[in-house]
Amino acid sequence: MRRLFALFAICLCLALPAHAAGPLVDEDAPPRAPSIDEAAALFGVAPPVQLRRDEGGVPGWSVQQAGVTLGYVGSTWELAGSVGYSGRPLDVLVAVTPKATIAGALLVRHNEPVLTLGISDADIAAYVSGFAGHDLALGVDAQRGTDLPDVISRATVSTGVIRDGILRSARTLAIARGLIAGGGGMDRIRYEPADWPALLAMGAIGETRVSMDDAARALAGAKVPLTPGQGDFLQLWAGVIDPPTVGQNLLGQQGFTKAVGSLPPGGAVLIVMTRGVGSHRGTDWKGTGVFDRLAVVQDAIRWQPTAERFQMVKKLAIPGAPEMKEISLFALPPEIDATRPFMLELISSREAASAGVVSFTTALPLTVPAAFLAPPTAEPEPLWRQIWQSKTPQIAIVALMLTVLTLILFAQEWITRRPRLWRTGRLTFLASTFLVLGMGLNGQLSVVQVVAFVHSLLTGFRWETFLIEPVIFILWGFTALGMLFWGRGVYCGWLCPFGALQELTNAAAQKLGVKQIAVPQALHERLWVIKYTLFVGILALSFYSMHDAILLAEAEPFKTAISLRFVRAWPFLLFVAALLFAGLFIERFYCRYLCPLGAGLAIPAKLKIFDWLKRRPQCGRECRMCETKCTVGAIDAIGRINANECVLCLRCQVIMNDGSQCPVLKRRARAEGAT
Repeated sequence: MRRLFALFAICLCLALPAHAAGPLVDEDAPPRAPSIDEAAALFGVAPPVQLRRDEGGVPGWSVQQAGVTLGYVGSTWELAGSVGYSGRPLDVLVAVTPKATIAGALLVRHNEPVLTLGISDADIAAYVSGFAGHDLALGVDAQRGTDLPDVISRATVSTGVIRDGILRSARTLAIARGLIAGGGGMDRIRYEPADWPALLAMGAIGETRVSMDDAARALAGAKVPLTPGQGDFLQLWAGVIDPPTVGQNLLGQQGFTKAVGSLPPGGAVLIVMTRGVGSHRGTDWKGTGVFDRLAVVQDAIRWQPTAERFQMVKKLAIPGAPEMKEISLFALPPEIDATRPFMLELISSREAASAGVVSFTTALPLTVPAAFLAPPTAEPEPLWRQIWQSKTPQIAIVALMLTVLTLILFAQEWITRRPRLWRTGRLTFLASTFLVLGMGLNGQLSVVQVVAFVHSLLTGFRWETFLIEPVIFILWGFTALGMLFWGRGVYCGWLCPFGALQELTNAAAQKLGVKQIAVPQALHERLWVIKYTLFVGILALSFYSMHDAILLAEAEPFKTAISLRFVRAWPFLLFVAALLFAGLFIERFYCRYLCPLGAGLAIPAKLKIFDWLKRRPQCGRECRMCETKCTVGAIDAIGRINANECVLCLRCQVIMNDGSQCPVLKRRARAEGAT
């Protein structure tokens, strides 16, 4: 064991120098301006050049040399909000010429695992430079043209986000400078500083007021009457915050980014602010999940906000705003078109003196000012949809494998009564998992994806980030559902390509007569600590440095063996070889003691609903065969199955149902024969 950890440390040390200078910077830093040298390189000229940030919120920087405008440079993080699989900004500088062609692109900031370890700087540079010369005036459909580089197969998500960010940002720059036809819909680019009175004057925020006198008259039949007066029963302000001039001024840069970060393309966020005796939220929504006091009305559509589309804001960042009692953000559904006028209704009610309730409705008409709207035009289809359409065959193959696995697990009692069918079927499925799902479709899950998911939940979840890789997304969805029914073994025992490789090589070793090592139970259980410590360490370290966490995640051999198909530096190959060699003598050695992904899956698998693995009272007392034959040593000395460690191989179920193996069945057969 010490030698394996020493080998792993050597692998990391040898890998670090080649990547230590990569563009990994402060994860929370705002988009930065290009340097003089970077701007010159993007346009293929020798420095110096002059950079200018234009007035009026026009995005990007103008680049000039000797009084001649070379073009414009923009940041994908600023213009397209490009976020990688790590859940962190992925920033590329994009240059556009006055003729509306892409002059060049330069990756300046990322925290992507595969771009740090596994893809060379030369590969990345070649990929982003491949966008040079693309004509933006050809329209959205040309984004699928042959003049654009394909995403790198070993880094589909990261390079897909880069591709999408470059094209969207380049179009935004060209539209803003009048080089091609305008953008359409809500203006989510331009930003101008504004205080509270300025937003009210623009019409970006609507307001209305209900006095205590008005409320007392409207609720005259209330069981507890209101005291009339000139004070405020309710002051209501509301508006759409998607235009940065509205949202960024109201919430600040960080709050605005978090608020709109989880929205699908074309979505909008409504802010509702109140103060006074009345409340727009109440407390019933915590139980029902519906804000029944509010309604958004547009034409024949009447929509009430729900808890899953709600975010609470404690305080506004804008100067000059009154002190608010309640501030809420609601993501409007697709059927509400925020670019058209709509009505916000707030129902105030009290218990009636006789029976029922008395209520009145406060209506606030809302319209996004024309200054924040752009002329309509075609928008590029979201990247994830393009990828799903192009990967229909791969999706069909994964769906077929998952269907077969589901049938196996539901029919496990019938299958495990037929040992030869179980053995042949399992080895065939594992071979398919390794060759088809792993080496063919690159369907290997990783602890890095778990970390990225946790960070996305904390920083603004975006479905499209995870939808970019359909095979991985489908596998995670099936794994999450499978953990509720069967536990973590659904993935670890059947769908993990590296796990399948270990079991296949061990099966071959046993066939060749390689003697297996029985790890003492006391030592076996203590070695489990390693993988759980690794998982917690990787997750905790990611909050300090995603880069360092990615390095520690190299404890997983998946990237070397599956994602990169053994095409990697020799220290990584040696590490994988050592694990597979150990697995020849201890079945699934890596799964048992070192896999942080397995540890991460075991924690939520505690929610498992069903227990479909059967045991007999004699197990662990009169017979310990299942314990000694268990693939991963998940059965203890008294016959109990540890669901945290079980990979659902069904071997114990085969033994229990096999009259030639199970001592209990043998004894019953002898007793029946004697009678």
